[in-house]
Amino acid sequence: MTYRPDEIDRRILYYLGANARDTSAPMIADEVDVTPATVRNRINRLEEHGIIRGYHTDIDYERSGGKVTTQFTCTAPVGKRSALANKAESTPGIVHVRELLAGQDNLVITAVGEDTADINRIAHQLSAAGLSIQREDIVIDETFQPYHRFAPEEDRAPSPVTDFHAVAGGGELVEFTVSETAGIAGVTLDDAHQQGLVPEEVLIVGVEREGAHITPNGNTEIKPGDVVSVFSPETLPEELVTAFDSDPQPANN
Repeated sequence: MTYRPDEIDRRILYYLGANARDTSAPMIADEVDVTPATVRNRINRLEEHGIIRGYHTDIDYERSGGKVTTQFTCTAPVGKRSALANKAESTPGIVHVRELLAGQDNLVITAVGEDTADINRIAHQLSAAGLSIQREDIVIDETFQPYHRFAPEEDRAPSPVTDFHAVAGGGELVEFTVSETAGIAGVTLDDAHQQGLVPEEVLIVGVEREGAHITPNGNTEIKPGDVVSVFSPETLPEELVTAFDSDPQPANN
């Protein structure tokens, strides 16, 4: 099944993309109003679904001992592109291979050599494997930064809604995070219905807490840090959004 990242996942990806080594689960949890266990569970899920494919160290090879980093732009027959990419990866000195959806210049290969003679050795091996080298470039520097659309929007008012799905028939399935000051925090679902925080027609269908998934019932108490999935048969009632808001207003009864 295809996994669809929600707002919490996107924020996790942003912070890990900025600095995976020095960013802990508690640090991310503080930013997204969930618990560290939930963050760790989400990271595991992103890894399991291949969205996070690995964590790589950014190495300055020149400073590590005068190594030469070179980028080869190559052309491979389209039908053999993936096979030749795999073959290139096994060549000593190759540290990165990128396949491009193009007829020409469809493989970009980064290699590290001891000196120019070693780079020439790598080039000969790539050619012998069946790749046509179009260009060789010495890499001076390379920088990385996280995808900006996963970042928190500083000019947007904080929202407890972290995911939204329109359901056939006009219904909505919405995911909320629960902050310390949310009106529903510390309230059982039975009491939430009685107090008008959750309209009777709305169903709380799931609670993610401390990395575990809970099937809620009337005695389930909503706690800060929970991620709550809600189904509404019609457009989401305003009082429900208010119940999860970090600055709640009295519900209309």
